[in-house]
Amino acid sequence: MTSVTGPPSLLPARTPVRMTKVLGVVGLTVFGIAYMVPLTVFSTLGPVAEITGNGVPGDYVVTLVCMLFTALSYGKMTRRYPVAGSAYTYSQQAFGGHAGFLTGWALMLDYLLLPMINYLLIGLYMGAYLPGVPTAVWVLAAIALVTVLNVLGIKSVSTFNGIVVVVQVVFAVSFVLLSLGSLSGGSVPDPSVAFSGMNGVGALFTGAAILCLSFLGFDAVSTLSEEARHPQRDVPRAIMAVTLIGGLTFIGLSFVSYLVVPDWQSFQNVDTASAEVVQAAGGAWLSNFFAACLLAGATGSALASQASVSRILYTMGRDGVLPRRLFGVLTRRFNSPARATLVVSLVSLSALVLPLEIVITIISFGALAAFTMVNLSVVKTYAIDDARRRGRDAVSYIVLPLIGFALTLWLWTSLPGSALLVGGVWLLVGLAYLAVLTRGFRRQPPVLDLKEDL
Repeated sequence: MTSVTGPPSLLPARTPVRMTKVLGVVGLTVFGIAYMVPLTVFSTLGPVAEITGNGVPGDYVVTLVCMLFTALSYGKMTRRYPVAGSAYTYSQQAFGGHAGFLTGWALMLDYLLLPMINYLLIGLYMGAYLPGVPTAVWVLAAIALVTVLNVLGIKSVSTFNGIVVVVQVVFAVSFVLLSLGSLSGGSVPDPSVAFSGMNGVGALFTGAAILCLSFLGFDAVSTLSEEARHPQRDVPRAIMAVTLIGGLTFIGLSFVSYLVVPDWQSFQNVDTASAEVVQAAGGAWLSNFFAACLLAGATGSALASQASVSRILYTMGRDGVLPRRLFGVLTRRFNSPARATLVVSLVSLSALVLPLEIVITIISFGALAAFTMVNLSVVKTYAIDDARRRGRDAVSYIVLPLIGFALTLWLWTSLPGSALLVGGVWLLVGLAYLAVLTRGFRRQPPVLDLKEDL
């Protein structure tokens, strides 16, 4: 580092660049819901129905129950550490730099893939509705738009996402009403199948594990702690609101979809099965409306997911765990991690070559690894370090997070073998990088000093 000498009065003053605190509980909740995309249930409908034998609503029930315990743990850790690093920061502060790095590294696998899923969906569905335009054109246009809005800062992302959420709510209400209208007077499929599936309990938990990707919205909210006006109060509230609203929406929409098309084997294309469901529910008008909503929703989710992963990369870069000059820098004009955002955009170009079914089977690996560590971080931070182990504290800081830990571990081990293989390789790469960073684990990796941030 270059030093500057001379009288203090003559040295140039340089104000540190910090993120702008503009978000309240409503803005945080809207961000999380936009990240989850209420219509994301349609993007995973076909592949998960195929795995479980049409048990998608049951999968969402299992996942919601598991995620509620983890959401409580996120709220507790956010109150303690209201900074942008999410599970990476919580694990780092609870268990040290090595555990923090590996948690952040695991979580990055999903966050880097999430924008790509949205670009894939945009390309697939726009290619289906407008086959004359190459899929790559839609993917590249979406990446360009999302990158520009994220560089401009979180306020522009929040404004766009508010519009997207309203549009999706209008579609969801229209879909439910038209579906129920089409079912009136006819025979109703057996609802028990929707919540149990036809392929057994093991398949149900595999589907639930995959659907954890739908709940990353509450983790995304925690990455905005440095841009929240009252992070220790509003971020935990928004996390719980996002989890409940998103989970109940997913259950309701997937159940209505089952009532409309009760036989997943009738889908002509599993990847775009939702288009067939919407067509059956409301005809051409609803189908066209769905295409517009899906495009807006996928764009909004790409905005939110790219904003979140760029902030995790920024935090790790600021710590010196990743190259600081590339990741740990904010733009002075927009107070946003523009360089990290551009890196995510470059990774997202792989949407031009990777198929959807491969991506969705591996995307929950890192999320479940991070969720597991956040639950354990609550026990370590509050029950062990703070010795809060009696009465209500024992329930809040030991019983509930350990239930969340057990449930996320169960889902983690229920993932398909391909997801475990890819995730394992990703962790080995991270471990090798950590070995280089710490000179063979002989020294601790850089750790964020939170004294100035809290």
